[in-house]
Amino acid sequence: MTTDTALQGKIALVAGATRGAGRAIAVQLGAAGATVYVTGRTTREHTSEVGRATETIEQTAELVTEAGGRGIAVPTDHLDVAQVRALVAGIDKDHGRLDILVNDIWGGEHLIVWNTKMWDTGLDSGLRMLELGVRSHIITSSCALPLLVRNPGGLVVEVTDGTAESNRRFRENFYYDLAKNAPIRMAFTLGEDLKSVGGTAVCISPGFLRSEQMLEVFGVREENWRDAIAEQPHFAIAESPVYVGRAVAALAADPERARWNGRSLSSGQLAKEYGFTDVDGSRPDAWGYFEDVVYGDKDGSVDDYR
Repeated sequence: MTTDTALQGKIALVAGATRGAGRAIAVQLGAAGATVYVTGRTTREHTSEVGRATETIEQTAELVTEAGGRGIAVPTDHLDVAQVRALVAGIDKDHGRLDILVNDIWGGEHLIVWNTKMWDTGLDSGLRMLELGVRSHIITSSCALPLLVRNPGGLVVEVTDGTAESNRRFRENFYYDLAKNAPIRMAFTLGEDLKSVGGTAVCISPGFLRSEQMLEVFGVREENWRDAIAEQPHFAIAESPVYVGRAVAALAADPERARWNGRSLSSGQLAKEYGFTDVDGSRPDAWGYFEDVVYGDKDGSVDDYR
């Protein structure tokens, strides 16, 4: 597990840190002592196409600082190459290094129409999903990696929905399937590029994430999230965003993290390895539960996977 100073002196960039997993990852890196640049499109003055003005990158930066690190908010559209280059140039100017890059850029939930054939899906919406979930990651890595590889030991974390094993199944929408499988392959190929210079790349997926949006879908809050289980029984395996945040912080603090290079990982898997828990003290393994019980023929309950 990380300590309050495990990442002291480290410089991190969490791209897509406005809410959900990205926000939690930034905060947990800060809790371990890192300086964390947090980016996104929703600020106190501007709301992105996601349409959620309630979460901003300024809030995230404040939470990072409150947790013990230093949070720095930089409004950035990661599809705008000039903006991303300016972001990286600023990090270079102020610190001369980048130790951790987290690619958590997404914001395409509003575009998904589930269980719709590819040819019945609007092409503009589909391509926009790929812009948000794939092209933005490529742009960010291309611009940031020259700074990250300046020093050995750099870490790249691609964040997606689903592990390589769970995503063998169709994700119920052609474009979403592509958008969420691409980061898995990105981590693998970046791992091949980085290992010769002492770097590591991984792809991490949370399980059934109790993000701000998901809680609103079920009409609950973090304090009473279990009230949604009656409507959606599988929500019993849900995890808070803090869980995946702790997973990334533990990985970043591990001097032997190169053993994970190129791999697809989950928050539940890393919890077993590093010993951290979710906010309620449990260790949910959502993807194990879905693989074994929901899709498989294994007898078991949610309690067996928490």
